[in-house]
Amino acid sequence: MSFGKLLVANRGEIAVRVIRACRELGINSVAVYSEADEGAMHRRLADEAHSLGPAAAPESYLNVGRLVEAIERSGAEAVHPGYGFLSESAAFARAVERAGAAWVGPSPETMEVVGLKVRAKELARRAGVPTIPGYDGADGSEGRLAEEADRLGYPVLVKASAGGGGRGMRAVANPGEFAEAVRSARREAEAAFGDGSVFLEKLVEDPRHVEVQVVGDGRGNVVHLYERECSIQRRHQKVVEEAPSPALDPDLREAICDAAVRFAREAGYRNAGTVEFLLDGEDFYFLEMNARLQVEHPVTELVTGLDLVGLQLAVAAGAPLPLGQDDVTLRGSAIEARLYAEDERGMPSGGLLEIFSVPQGTGVRNDTGFEAGDPVPIEYDAMLSKLIVHAQDRPSAVRRLRRALSDYRVLGVPTNLPLLRRVAAHHAFEAGRTTTRFLEEHGLTEPPPPSPVPREALLLAAAAELHRAPASSDSFSAGPWRLLGAARLVYLADEGEHRVEAERAGPGTLRLTAGGEASTVEVLYAGDGRVRASIDGEQVEGAVVPGGATELLVSFGEKTHALRKVPPPTVDEATPGAAAAGLTAPMPGTVVKVLVKEGDEVEEGRPLLVLEAMKMEQTVSAPHAGVVRSLPYGEGSLVPGGAVLAEVEPA
Repeated sequence: MSFGKLLVANRGEIAVRVIRACRELGINSVAVYSEADEGAMHRRLADEAHSLGPAAAPESYLNVGRLVEAIERSGAEAVHPGYGFLSESAAFARAVERAGAAWVGPSPETMEVVGLKVRAKELARRAGVPTIPGYDGADGSEGRLAEEADRLGYPVLVKASAGGGGRGMRAVANPGEFAEAVRSARREAEAAFGDGSVFLEKLVEDPRHVEVQVVGDGRGNVVHLYERECSIQRRHQKVVEEAPSPALDPDLREAICDAAVRFAREAGYRNAGTVEFLLDGEDFYFLEMNARLQVEHPVTELVTGLDLVGLQLAVAAGAPLPLGQDDVTLRGSAIEARLYAEDERGMPSGGLLEIFSVPQGTGVRNDTGFEAGDPVPIEYDAMLSKLIVHAQDRPSAVRRLRRALSDYRVLGVPTNLPLLRRVAAHHAFEAGRTTTRFLEEHGLTEPPPPSPVPREALLLAAAAELHRAPASSDSFSAGPWRLLGAARLVYLADEGEHRVEAERAGPGTLRLTAGGEASTVEVLYAGDGRVRASIDGEQVEGAVVPGGATELLVSFGEKTHALRKVPPPTVDEATPGAAAAGLTAPMPGTVVKVLVKEGDEVEEGRPLLVLEAMKMEQTVSAPHAGVVRSLPYGEGSLVPGGAVLAEVEPA
């Protein structure tokens, strides 16, 4: 038995992953999308697609009514929920079944049992699975919780009974912090899950996070697909995962995997799920069960050779498990790194993916929901893609991961690539010594000081700008060539100002001077943001794309540098020899600072005022030595594009 048509109630890389599995199995796929995802990759790949409405998730991907309408309109026989959104919603699963479609996941009743952490812990105890000492009794009053915290001994962990992802969770070091921690956890849990109930656990300090992949068919058959190490986390969100865990010897691996199977059998589990544990030395404790496919499932697929989505669909269609425990074997080592659109502080970001070139080669897999030219919405999870590498052993997999991360080229949105590269390069990661405090312990969440812009990156930026100049009317690039026969390009970077002097050296060749050193530069290729050039006879390659009206993003080596272009002052050409040169606004903006007064004598290059435009500040400087004759706009003034900002009479 199999399905003829399946609807994927999700977006991004997981929707793409399921749609591609459907293609291999001959199943027609149905995508759903919001207004923010009208041109998204998962919509483009599906056999048909249905709109869910506005970009806001509660009005689209979380709107059960609209999803059911899409199921009925499409005639889908089954629904795969992916992960996140409504993937663990028993109410949505029941709505799917009432609409006449099969739910690709555990039964709603099982989801309810394992979805509440308190009930899941009761199930674990019945199955003989170790649990963390704690309190989850019926009396959840603040006073009773405080008494139990004293009994357990500090530090303790306050946790939301419903949900996960670190929401509604507070670590408490002493009794003085306890009451406010409970109140804060309740507020967050109520807002996130509609359930403000909390419980207590003894805080296991500096543990590992190990999870076991299980699959059951609802007929009593349950197998494990071994474990994954998921200890490297940022704010309780996983960053890097691998299989198998480097922390487990054969005996401990057998014990923890058998415990996961016992738990799943006790729950009468059907379909794919993950049993999560905290590992403290040789001791492990049940944490929770995720009743869905996990983000990190590809590492399990690579070390077992099994297609988890294919297994999900077979079980959902009513087939018994096609394999037994003895059929599951480990093959090598796999590591996954999650690529997010976020800045160095971990704050989500959006924008247009100008360049998105993913690593390739033996043992490298990319699960992504984006291509170059796609917009990255800010309304949803910020994950762009997952890089998964596989090799015969862990040292080889670590080396492959480092190489693959260095091969990424992403421009247009900031990403966590620098963080991932720091993790992969760290000696403790190489040795497999990871815990849930890995990033903090090694200071990896602190961004390093900004790297100076390499001279080659400046030359590539200038060459790319001037390569376009003859066909452009842009005053920043074409203007200097046309008027002066030479150009001065000024860039601002974190470490200060960079100037590049440029002259034509011959057909297609430039003479560029940066940092006091001149080079002959020939642009060999410039297109789609990529630039390949010969610098003094040596070929170099990078990428240069606009990052805004006055910004360039330059990728060279493994680093991306943001350069702000400083437009040259515009001289009023209508009155040659005029007594004063008028400096005009290159675009509408606001005068945020006036640095001189009318009548002041200034030297060439003296900053006169600061203009804010497109959320960036630009310094307007004197084009020559002279006297400031006019400052039409004061601080705080709005100025239109082309307006004269200052007039400087030559000395």
